[in-house]
Amino acid sequence: MTEFNDEIKNLVNFQKLGYVATVSPDGTPNLSPKGTIAILDDSRLVFANIRSPKTIENLTKNPSIEINVIDPFSRLGYRFKGLAQILSNGEDFENILDYFKQKGIKSSISHIVVVDVTSFSEITSPSYDLGLKKEDLVKKWKQYYD
Repeated sequence: MTEFNDEIKNLVNFQKLGYVATVSPDGTPNLSPKGTIAILDDSRLVFANIRSPKTIENLTKNPSIEINVIDPFSRLGYRFKGLAQILSNGEDFENILDYFKQKGIKSSISHIVVVDVTSFSEITSPSYDLGLKKEDLVKKWKQYYD
């Protein structure tokens, strides 16, 4: 079983924004940003469907999913692969919906997607291959965005 450590949990719950890849019916990729990605438990991620009908349509036909969550300053993150389950009612749906409302999500949520993560791997910038340190990249990108 895949199990998240505290570093992964902290990164995902802090960043929230991630990129979700699904497979379209014609076999082409569909990539959609999601601003509600969170850790559900030690091996599952969750996100709210607010405005992504293609993501839900694709997952209905093929539950394979990949989610990338990256810190834009340190250029470090994780790639999660797994299988999605779509919730639109029931106790689990209501409990997770309450979680998102408590986190301040005001948009209408039509579905909750629960992802059973089967594997994950770290993503790092090629800058680390050049000997740069995390602090170097954080400073560089903060200056860039300022």
